[in-house]
Amino acid sequence: MTSSAPLNFLFATAHLGGNVSPIMPVIRQLVAARHGVRVISDALNRDEAEAAGARFTSWRRAPSRADRKREDDPPDWSVSDKEGIGMVAQFLAGTAQAYAEDTIEELRREPADLAVCFDMLLGPMLGAEAIGQKFALLGTMISFFPLPGIAPLGSGLGIARTEAEKAAQDAARREMTAILDSALPELNAARAKLGLVPLAHLADQCNAASVHWLGTARAFDFEQAGLRPNMRYAGPLIGDPAWAEPWRSPWSTDDPRPLVLVGFSTSFQNHAAVLQRVIDAAASLPVRLLVTLGGPIEPYELVPAANTVVARSAPHLEILREASLVVTHGGHGTVMAALTHRLPMLVIPHGRDQADNAVRITERGAGLAISRTAPTEEIHAALARLLAEPRFREAAAVLGDAVSAELRASTLIADLQALARSNREAGLASVA
Repeated sequence: MTSSAPLNFLFATAHLGGNVSPIMPVIRQLVAARHGVRVISDALNRDEAEAAGARFTSWRRAPSRADRKREDDPPDWSVSDKEGIGMVAQFLAGTAQAYAEDTIEELRREPADLAVCFDMLLGPMLGAEAIGQKFALLGTMISFFPLPGIAPLGSGLGIARTEAEKAAQDAARREMTAILDSALPELNAARAKLGLVPLAHLADQCNAASVHWLGTARAFDFEQAGLRPNMRYAGPLIGDPAWAEPWRSPWSTDDPRPLVLVGFSTSFQNHAAVLQRVIDAAASLPVRLLVTLGGPIEPYELVPAANTVVARSAPHLEILREASLVVTHGGHGTVMAALTHRLPMLVIPHGRDQADNAVRITERGAGLAISRTAPTEEIHAALARLLAEPRFREAAAVLGDAVSAELRASTLIADLQALARSNREAGLASVA
């Protein structure tokens, strides 16, 4: 086999929020290099995968959403709540066998030189491990599982600078690990059914991967993070969803008012009231306010001000070129896109990884963060500060330069190809 011979990749993921669109540029680049790429995911991701040039199959035994109805979105909880963390763990472990069996079936139907699994979804990596399929993990944010040296996901804690803060973070990591491991019996039961030995911790399922890439920038994460031996930073993964509607600005090209882009979650987090307070807070400011809904909120739920346009969706990467400020829930994809455009942010976290992304911004001075319960007056004051004080834009430019440098220098595509090629040459692709 020559080094240019086409390779075969299987990407295994699930619709868990904004985690699918960021991997599509990766798939598109592999397809452009004439490799065969398949995606196994929820049925609703078919169009996006096929638009990227991949072949698609949906989950059969495992959960497979067919639409984006908000009543089918995950419950509105914050992962800083113990109940919420437990819910995530129970889902990941409780569905592991179904995802594993679907993954095994697909790999036996058509072998792959490399399986690339979403790094939160335990089942596909379990299935690959069970049949000796070499696989890599690709995340789309900071580490979901706790890492030494930094606070765990969902805590919203920054850098520990005192012994008391270090002790608090150690305690938070132990608590997070214990809550995740409460679902370990379900995962180990699935492993036993597939002939695999039990694990000591839920996160240990990730250790079977050849490489675990975090789809974020090293410059964005805290340098104190102690990565697992197989973990690497891939650089930021940035991409607009294929379903984003075309954008044509309704404002005059000579309108001098700065453009403020408001983009919250593409899954339902009960955030209509917050969006309305943002609209009301910006109503008296000399700005153009574009609110993109992303699917879960309907336009009729909001009352726009005179300076506001509400769109169901829009291509953020195009709009950010004209924007001066971003208001966001703190989802990783929106944060990375804003930083690569050197834009300061007002972050209003609603849960999941959002408070953790927010503190990585505020620690660097690249924006402000306020509570989801903040009144209109507080939002107004924060917006006014971000627009008036140049230090936020300057700090966002410094951080954005570092993040963008990692994006340009990323070797993820070459590394995926090299790993797949070495597997093929070693005869390690899965067989029926």
